[in-house]
Order: sequence, then C-alpha cells, then structure tokens
Amino acid sequence: MTSSSTPPIATTSSSAAPATASSPANASVRPGVYGATPMEALDVFTAKVPNAPVSVFVHGGAWRAGLAINYAYAAEMFVNAGAHHVVLDFNNVLETGGDLMVMADQVRRAFTWVYRNAKSFGGDPERLYVCGHSSGGHLAGVLLTTDWEKDFGLPPTVIKGGVCGSGMYDLKPVRLSKRSSYVKFTDEVEDKLSPQRHLELLAAPVALVHGTLETPEFQRQSRDFAAAVKAAGKPVTLAAMESYNHFEVMEQLGNPYSLFGRAMLEQMRLAPR
Repeated sequence: MTSSSTPPIATTSSSAAPATASSPANASVRPGVYGATPMEALDVFTAKVPNAPVSVFVHGGAWRAGLAINYAYAAEMFVNAGAHHVVLDFNNVLETGGDLMVMADQVRRAFTWVYRNAKSFGGDPERLYVCGHSSGGHLAGVLLTTDWEKDFGLPPTVIKGGVCGSGMYDLKPVRLSKRSSYVKFTDEVEDKLSPQRHLELLAAPVALVHGTLETPEFQRQSRDFAAAVKAAGKPVTLAAMESYNHFEVMEQLGNPYSLFGRAMLEQMRLAPR
C-alpha cells in the first residue's frame, strides 16, 4: 500500500487529546488505533444499544486540515438514535508530501479496523455506514468504491450505505484548480481516486447532499455523480439544502431534521430521538 512506501509524518492524534471534553453527555468515547503512527487513530462514540449499527465519519478540510476531535459534535445525533459513531483521524496532504494515496490508504485501513473491531464496542459489523463532507465527502466516495474483497479480504458489501456531502467525485477538474499547488496529482491519482470512474465497485446506496449557496463546482460534482450512479443502475438520491453554504452544510450533519442528518439516519433505518 502507498503508506508503507511513503510514511506519513506523525502529528498529534485526536485520541491522545481530551476528546471527552466535547463529547455528548450520553455517550462514552473509546479511542482506537488502526496504524503505527500517532495520527492513525479514531474516536468511537458508543451508544447504549447492543449490536448497534455504526456510522463512520471522514472529516473534510481541503485535504490539508482537520482533526477528529473537532467533529465530535455530530455524535450526539447518532448516539441518541441508537448508533455508534466513529470519527477517523488521518494525516493531511501537507504531511504526506502532497500524496492523496496515503490518505486514501489510511481511511481504508481505519474502516477495516472498524469492521474487525465493531463487536468489541457493541457494534454490528454487518451494519456499517460511511459519511463525509467536502474532501471527506470525496474520501467517503473512495471508501464506497474500494475493492474490499481484493484489497482487504472483506465482503464486497461491507458498507451498507453512504452519505456524501459537498464532495468531489471526479478529480480531473480539481487537478486544474488551485489545489494542485499542494496536491501532487498524477494520472494514476486522478484515476484511482475518482469515485465516479469506479462505479462497478459501488455496492451500497448513496445519498448526496450539497448547499444551494455553494460554489458552482461543488454543486456540479454532486449532480454529475448522482447522474452517473443512476445511469449505472444503482440506488442514489440527491438533495439540495436551500440557502446553505459549504460550511453550513457540515454543521447540519448533527441535526436529525436537516437533509444531511436525516439522510444518514434514514439509511441506517433509525429515527431521531
């Protein structure tokens, strides 16, 4: 895997930080470690329901910022509804020398850890769902189009559903943007990490959300990805959050009555509480 040949630079992980300070009162937080470096960690917010479904969240930040601890606020919605919520930490692209493949490898290994350890925190490994926003929406799309059986020895249907908020699903336009100043795009990276080009591996329903006040490219990427999934004959929904900008969309993940939060709960067959 990429990370074995290009070790990421270690920084402070959220699991080493006081995550409980911002966690919901009705949830306990368990740290998890999926790799050898400090950033290869995750936070598990556990519900008081045995054998509960698990949501796995990938944070955004233009691939170059963000820590799991900053996204603990959304856990309350999931825990209240009877689900565990896992927030992943991983290196940012500045720490990997511009290599997105390292980040993709990390989130894939983190998800694998969740599958293999779900029972240890009361989770059901047969009910795992992913969600992400912005560059995390892109990486959630990467998870949804991973060859789990070939690359990790997991069931091809290991992910039961995914919600991608305001993400990028074809990297060709992104490669032409300002982000190429800090991401080392190559033809291989563009192709392998463009979820829209690997829909044959998509084995779960997808819900896409974006705000109507986002920049046009974020909106177009969501529309085009939805159209491509539909053309491939696979289940997909697209919801536009009226009068929400890019950052306000993310704030709504923890709101069970928003289009973002509701999409995740509906996929997990849970009701807001």
